[in-house]
Amino acid sequence: MSKRLGNVFLILALLFFTGGEWIVLQSVAWMGMVVSYSERAPLKEALTQTFDGRHPCCLCKAIAAAEKSGKKPQFSLRLQKLEFPPLKENLVFTAPSQFELLPSVDSSAQSLIQKPPTPPPRGFFA
Repeated sequence: MSKRLGNVFLILALLFFTGGEWIVLQSVAWMGMVVSYSERAPLKEALTQTFDGRHPCCLCKAIAAAEKSGKKPQFSLRLQKLEFPPLKENLVFTAPSQFELLPSVDSSAQSLIQKPPTPPPRGFFA
């Protein structure tokens, strides 16, 4: 679930930073135009009117004007510099009062090879 959500956010971020918001808005405008024009005419004629460029809707005109002006949708990302409190200059590391060395674990491949018990356990086959 979280991987899928992360992928969705990545796609949306890429779409936004590459100017894809205009494509999404234009697609919404075209869908609205097809629905609106198909109420008055057959679907073939509605599609022709939508994509011929001679019958733009108010949303198409606003998108075209905004794209020409280079104006981005109103979204600002303010990055702030992280500030950390100053550390003491005389920082000293001390050893712990008790220290115990843990036994080493043999993780070599040779230690993992074991012969199966002979005869095989009967509990698995019963």
